[in-house]
Amino acid sequence: MAALPIQPLSPLDGRYRAAVAPLSEFLSEAGLNRTRVEVEVEWIIALTDRSMFGTSPLSDEHKSALRAAYLDFDQASIDWLGEKEAVTRHDVKAVEYFVRDRLSQLGLDAIAELTHFGCTSEDVNSLSYALVVQRATLQVWLPALRTVIEALRTFAHANADAAMLSHTHGQPATPSTMGKELGVFAWRLERIAKQIEQNEFLGKFSGATGTWSAHVVASPETEWPTVAREFVESLGLGFNLITTQIESHDWQVELYDKIRHAGGVLHNLATDMWTYISMAYFAQIPVAGATGSSTMPHKINPIRFENAEANLEIAGALLNSLSTTLVTSRMQRDLTDSSTQRNIGVAFGHSLLAIDNLTRGLTEVSLSQHVLDADLDGNWEILGEAIQTVVRAEVVAGRSTISDPYALLKELTRGHKVGAAEMRAFVEGLEIGDEAKQRLLALTPGTYIGVAAELARGI
Repeated sequence: MAALPIQPLSPLDGRYRAAVAPLSEFLSEAGLNRTRVEVEVEWIIALTDRSMFGTSPLSDEHKSALRAAYLDFDQASIDWLGEKEAVTRHDVKAVEYFVRDRLSQLGLDAIAELTHFGCTSEDVNSLSYALVVQRATLQVWLPALRTVIEALRTFAHANADAAMLSHTHGQPATPSTMGKELGVFAWRLERIAKQIEQNEFLGKFSGATGTWSAHVVASPETEWPTVAREFVESLGLGFNLITTQIESHDWQVELYDKIRHAGGVLHNLATDMWTYISMAYFAQIPVAGATGSSTMPHKINPIRFENAEANLEIAGALLNSLSTTLVTSRMQRDLTDSSTQRNIGVAFGHSLLAIDNLTRGLTEVSLSQHVLDADLDGNWEILGEAIQTVVRAEVVAGRSTISDPYALLKELTRGHKVGAAEMRAFVEGLEIGDEAKQRLLALTPGTYIGVAAELARGI
C-alpha cells in the first residue's frame, strides 16, 4: 500500500481548521516564536533606552526596523528559525540567533550582546506564553464565549413567557419558561466570563534561579528587580517577583480551571438542548442539502450539540491535565512544563470548536410551543404543590382546619394523572377562603410559572 501524502494528525488542523484558525495566530509554534522574538527585541530596546553599559537609546528608525522582526514575521522567518533550531536543538537559542541576525542586518552589531542579556530561556518563555495565552483568551476565546452568552440572553428575552413543564429528576415538575431555563446558562456563563476576564497573566524575568545573580555581578548599581518589573509590565503583563528558574504557572492553573468550568456549563447546555430536541420541545431547522442520517431520511441529528459535547470533554481533559502538571516542578526546574505547554493550543482549540458548534446549533432550532403547551396540559397534577402551599397559608391565617395539606395532595396526585376537571373539582371541595379558592381555580399549568418571565427578561 502506497504511503499517504503528509496529512494533519489532529482534526483541529484538518476538517475543523476553519473554526479554530484564529487561535493559531497566537498558540501555534509560529505564533509562540513570533512572540519570543517580540520579547527579545523589546528587551534590547528597554536596555538601550536606559543606556545600560554605555549604550545610547536607539533611533526611532532603528526601533521600527528592529520591531519589524516580529511585526512582519512571515513564512521566511518561520523557515529561518526551523533551519537554525535543527542545528541548535534549542528553540529559544534559535530565536536569539534570529534577533542577532536582524541586528547585524541593521548595522547594530555593537549591541548584539544585549540579545538575551541576563536571560534564562524561561524568562523569554514565561513572558511569551503569558502574552500568547492572554491574547488568545481575550481576543479569540472569550469573544466566542460571549457570542454564546449573547445568543442565550437574546433567546431568554424572546421566550421569557414561553411556559414549559419542568423536569426535576426526569419527572414532571413545577413549570418554568424556556426563556428562563436557557437564561440560567447565560447567567452562569457571564459570571465565569468576568472571572476569566480578570485573570492575571504573569511573567518572571529574574534569571537562572530567580535571583538576578548574573545581573547583579554585571551591574551592581542597577535595581534589577525594578528594571524587570517595569519591562514585564510594559508588555501588559503582571510581574511575578519571587520564583525559581521558572514562573510558577499558578496563573495558568487558575485560568485553565476557569475555562474548564465554563466548559462544564457549556456541556450542560449541550446535553439539555439535546434532551429538549429529543422531547420535541425544539424542532431542528433543516439545512438545504444536508444529510441527517445515512439511512433514515426523516432524521435530523442534533450533531451540533453532540459535537460540542464531545469536544468539551476532550478540552476539559486537556485543561485538567495542564492544571495538574503545571502546578508543580522539581526543585528549581524541570522540563515537564515545556512539553505540557505545547498543548495549550490543542485544549483551547477543542473548546473553541465546541463553542462554535453551540453558537451554530442555537441558530438551527425553533421552539415548538404547541408541544410545550400539550405537555403542560397533560400534567395538571403538578399544581399539587401550589394547592398544598395555599392550603398551608390558609391554615396559618385561620381560614382552614385541614390538618395535613401535603398528605391530602399526595393522595390525589402521586403516581397517577389528574386532569383539569378533577383538579378543579378537588379545589372546589377544599375548606379554604373564597379568595384563595378562586385564585386556585384560575390557575393552570401554563400560568403556574411564578416570576420566571420577569427573571428571563432581567438577564
